[in-house]
Amino acid sequence: MTQAPQDAAPPRLSHESIVSLTLDLSRRFGNRVVTSQAVREQHANTLTWTENQPPDIVVYPETTEEVVEIVKLCAARRAPIIPFGTGTSFEGHTNAPLGGVSIDTSLMKRVLAVHAEDLDCVVEPGITRKALNEHLRDMGLFFPIDPGADASLGGMTSTRASGTNAVRYGTMKDNVIAVTAVLANGEVVKTARRARKSSAGYDLTRLFVGAEGTLGVITEITLRLHGIPEAISAGVCSFPSIKAACDATIVTIQSGIPVARIELADEAQIRAINLYSKLDLPERPMLFVEFHGTDQGVREQAERFGEIAADHGGGSFEWATKPEERTRLWQARHDAYWAAHALRPGAKSISTDVCVPISRLAECVEETQRDIAESRLLAPIVGHVGDGNFHVLPLVSIEDADEVARVEGFVKRLVERALAMEGTCTGEHGVGQTKMKYLPQEHPAATLDAMRAIKAALDPMNIMNPGKILPPAPLVHPEVLTA
Repeated sequence: MTQAPQDAAPPRLSHESIVSLTLDLSRRFGNRVVTSQAVREQHANTLTWTENQPPDIVVYPETTEEVVEIVKLCAARRAPIIPFGTGTSFEGHTNAPLGGVSIDTSLMKRVLAVHAEDLDCVVEPGITRKALNEHLRDMGLFFPIDPGADASLGGMTSTRASGTNAVRYGTMKDNVIAVTAVLANGEVVKTARRARKSSAGYDLTRLFVGAEGTLGVITEITLRLHGIPEAISAGVCSFPSIKAACDATIVTIQSGIPVARIELADEAQIRAINLYSKLDLPERPMLFVEFHGTDQGVREQAERFGEIAADHGGGSFEWATKPEERTRLWQARHDAYWAAHALRPGAKSISTDVCVPISRLAECVEETQRDIAESRLLAPIVGHVGDGNFHVLPLVSIEDADEVARVEGFVKRLVERALAMEGTCTGEHGVGQTKMKYLPQEHPAATLDAMRAIKAALDPMNIMNPGKILPPAPLVHPEVLTA
């Protein structure tokens, strides 16, 4: 395969170009164009220690047609375009390292259609998962992907999000049927129809799911839905060690128990949860679990899991059967990110994740805990361990250069550990800016070249979220390109 030449990043817009583009956008969109410093900074990275790199302009479209107009105005000036949902991503996805225009989809939040009999719906990208489930509740339906934050469906699609329910319901790649997207030249593509399966051509849907806005701006999404379970049972169980909790998870999955959620929290994270959510859970490694199904089925699943937990030294199982008790329990788990910060007020965080084959999970988490201790770090661990994915949240004083270096070294070793175990540098956070440097270790050069070729074909000017996912290609002189 002939190696494609490296695509140059678009130059940063001159002051004159920014003023001209702002005027053009304002004439069309009025006060939905914003250039204030505060709003621009809100549309860059805000949740981790990664540098905040704001766009030059923020614009709020309401329809696909308006996105087309914005893209065409940007393309005429080769202005970078950064799609924006709710800003809950961790890896610098919303940063604008070259400036440009942030397209905020928060006004595009309609449910366009619900096909209850087909178990699917069509939504705009700005609607959040909680708002969608409120809309669906009276129909007896729900959308199961739950990354914790009340993220937008467009952002969840773009980062190939996952979350607590993934062990049973899969990730966004399993639950997105089709997308409508605006390409860099202003053309609109729809990747599929509503049929549950198709063999008609390339699977462009999966191409846009996880593309992180680097191939186009998603403006509509067709989603797979599920019926609300007849019965739901949730609870927590503590274990004597991380290994025991992970081993119980592995046996549960291998036994075929259709657990809906199975989440891990280590001692540090449980301590944070108790402080933040006013709970009194034992400060030991703990599994949060939930079962969906019929009353009888849920009871049998819970009993079988209880037996497995006991075999691995698990303590007494504490069940939350009332809806308000379950909500409180899972809200505490979802607040783990904020709870961890309470352990060290004023510290910055770097939330990172890896994913390994489930058979290597216990080994990977144990080695990671040893690394944390040896590196003298405070770094709670939580994980969607039913699919081998776990998160680490080092808390760091940015003013302490030695500690910053220790955290950077730890994150590098964490990724290398996961890759050595045939895992991935990111299970669900995505690549963005911060994981980009690890892709050459995870993928062969030919694979990255194929990705670059796709990017170049759909976005030849490299204006769609430049500086994300793909590391620059090695410089190759024309005379050494081979056919």
